Amino acid sequence: MDRGTVGSANRGRLEVEARTEGRSEVVTPVGELDHHTADLLREPLEHAVEQGRARLVVDCSRLEFCDSTGLNVLLGARLKAEAAGGGVHLAGMLPVVARVFEITGAEAVFTVHDSLEEALVT
Repeated sequence: MDRGTVGSANRGRLEVEARTEGRSEVVTPVGELDHHTADLLREPLEHAVEQGRARLVVDCSRLEFCDSTGLNVLLGARLKAEAAGGGVHLAGMLPVVARVFEITGAEAVFTVHDSLEEALVT
């Protein structure tokens, strides 16, 4: 079975954008979140909490893939954000990514929103 670049060491498969919007740090991963790319998401999430922005909104609308390593990055960010008095909000998950959270039960520990706009209003 040809899986293309899944599992390759090509870190170019994920780009992460981060910005502050109101009281939230909005982090947008674009591409595939896996073992090889996880640090690209971990770093801006941890940096935001270190800078006192503990309300993290992860805009998942352009996240095409998430494996267990990516899930662990988000769970770790959740623990750090909650310890700092905030939390992690996931917004706009595509069905393929939402399924990972559903199968593992992780959806129960995150605040999940249908859209980024909804996550920012809440």
